[in-house]
Amino acid sequence: MKKPFYFTLLLSFLLFTSSFLDIAIAKSVFCDKACKKRCSKAGVMDRCIKYCGICCDYCKCVPSGTYGNKHECPCYRDMRSSKGKPKCP
Repeated sequence: MKKPFYFTLLLSFLLFTSSFLDIAIAKSVFCDKACKKRCSKAGVMDRCIKYCGICCDYCKCVPSGTYGNKHECPCYRDMRSSKGKPKCP
């Protein structure tokens, strides 16, 4: 009697968590693509992509172009490092 209940519970849990995984992957793909475009002319590309990804995950947007245009995404523009400097490239 308990085995079917636990099996159903486990199956429901797996289906429930897989729906969140799809959303996380989709968001990550958007940020990866947008940050690669944003950082395409950066001198230190890996650092630019890292910080852009952090900002994109938090703000859900990346300004267009490779530099400037931060007015398009105020959250991205206003994020600051612990030293008070702009965090997002």
